[in-house]
Amino acid sequence: MRARKVLAATVIVLFAATTTAGAAAIATTTQHDPLAGRFDVVRHGFAAPSTTLREGKPSDVGLDAGPIKSAEQFLASWTQPDASGHPHLSGAVGLLAHDGVVVDRYAVGGALRYADAAGTELPKDQQVPMRNDTIFDMASVSKLFTSIAALQLVEQGKLDVNAPVVRYLPEFGVNGKEAVTIEQLLTHTSGFDADPVPSLWQGYPDIPSRRKAVLDSPLKNAPGTTYLYSDLNMLTLGFVIEKLTGQTLDKVVHDRITAPLGMVDTGYNPPASKLDRVAATEYEADPPRGLVRGQVHDENAWSLGGVAGHAGVFSTASDLAILCQTILNGGTYRGKHILRPDTVETMLTNYNQRFPDDAHGLGFELDQPWYMGALSSPVTAGHTGFTGTTLVIDPESRSFALLLTNRVHPSRNWGSINTARQVWATSLAQAMTVKPAQGRDAWFAGLGDKSAATLSTQPLTPRSGGPLQVSFYAFVDTEGSTDPLQLESSSDGVYWQPVAVHATGPGAPPGQVTSLSGHGHRAWWWVTAEVPTSGVTTLRWRYNTDPSYTGRGVSVDGVKVTERGRAVLDGERNPSALTATGWILSAR
Repeated sequence: MRARKVLAATVIVLFAATTTAGAAAIATTTQHDPLAGRFDVVRHGFAAPSTTLREGKPSDVGLDAGPIKSAEQFLASWTQPDASGHPHLSGAVGLLAHDGVVVDRYAVGGALRYADAAGTELPKDQQVPMRNDTIFDMASVSKLFTSIAALQLVEQGKLDVNAPVVRYLPEFGVNGKEAVTIEQLLTHTSGFDADPVPSLWQGYPDIPSRRKAVLDSPLKNAPGTTYLYSDLNMLTLGFVIEKLTGQTLDKVVHDRITAPLGMVDTGYNPPASKLDRVAATEYEADPPRGLVRGQVHDENAWSLGGVAGHAGVFSTASDLAILCQTILNGGTYRGKHILRPDTVETMLTNYNQRFPDDAHGLGFELDQPWYMGALSSPVTAGHTGFTGTTLVIDPESRSFALLLTNRVHPSRNWGSINTARQVWATSLAQAMTVKPAQGRDAWFAGLGDKSAATLSTQPLTPRSGGPLQVSFYAFVDTEGSTDPLQLESSSDGVYWQPVAVHATGPGAPPGQVTSLSGHGHRAWWWVTAEVPTSGVTTLRWRYNTDPSYTGRGVSVDGVKVTERGRAVLDGERNPSALTATGWILSAR
């Protein structure tokens, strides 16, 4: 899925739904890849189209339950007040799946908890706890539905992603927007400013004037020159979809995505009959909406009647799980085809290579460690929502992580939940196995932010004055160059010098380097080095992390030091010859 393909036909991402009924629909048989549970083996291509989600335990697919349980405890702690006097989030529902098996469902905290913006808790008998079938305002995760609907039109030959928007909406071609393309809307490179100015709900009296305001919006940057995430992109794309189909966006999403997939709890403007299952969002004074529950939180989408290209969809963890598995299956679930495999592949291809930190497919964000955690890779796809929702799909391990929260309840000012997003996704990566390159175990350092670990040899004395030949295996899954693994040498154990190494294997850096880093290759490297020495020398492997974001971690195995073919140190036979700080011997 790495090479960019020219989109000659359409693509649509499908969104899946299910609830209590949907959860039941999630369970039948599936055939497991013999490499299930492995983080160190990249799966190529899609899962079998017949793969259907079923309930199971982590051990059913070779996962360690420990990291997942730790992540659950972390989420629970974040629903309790901290030094600020309030929790990070009111409540959460998490779901993790691997190789077609839902290995964890977790609900904690409150779907309805507060009476006002100040955080006054409702009486216990008026509070509503989170449940696995709680319905959430998906906020910007809604953009995936809009993108899928657009790509379906591409498949039908009705929409060309390379065409200018004005081909379909002539009224869009004002204020310098004549050259903006459909692709640029999907990848947030159109040149739009971040939000409508003024806000649609503040500056315009009715829905027709608000729709016109979107189409009249000017550009901030020249098309294609800048990545700037903007709701105006998907608002516009929603209008394109309505124009080409002759239907409202909510009907398009229902008829072409949610109904075929059986997503009974996914859609816009949830009915009053489901209000008791809907998570509350913010208590709003401006506009004076009071406690928002069952209506879209986003004010611009609200001003458009709750149906918009950028926000408005409500869904459950079970419904989203079906969507994720459909993507992993190449566009098919339970015999329903919502996208062709080549369309899904194109959708998950990075169109923003000229903007390295803003990788983006057609609708999906790619490779964003700030919420994908250790599942992040160049092909990992996902999206977040302002209300506190997160979706991460990792094709390389055929896994996905969903974390749905109402973090804006009762106030958007209570802080960020990005750490929780990372912890939840990373727990699934850590639950998978990195099989030792040699023997039964390997040295593993799975550090958090702003940490350091060292693995040191005893002082080594060459018989003939060196040089020492060093070899080892390294599995490196880090944030990037800011979290390096380095081999160092010292003659006194106080002052250390970097040692140039040469690594071979998928994703290994070319030539000689003084540090190893990277993520997404998920393979062991064979590493060699030569250390000139004229006396006693100590070697150490040092792994450092910066203040934000980490990958799954680093493993070192098969350490061997020789001098002219004579073994000076064999770490595989004698692991006690290595002194570890922040490293452990692990069979996984």
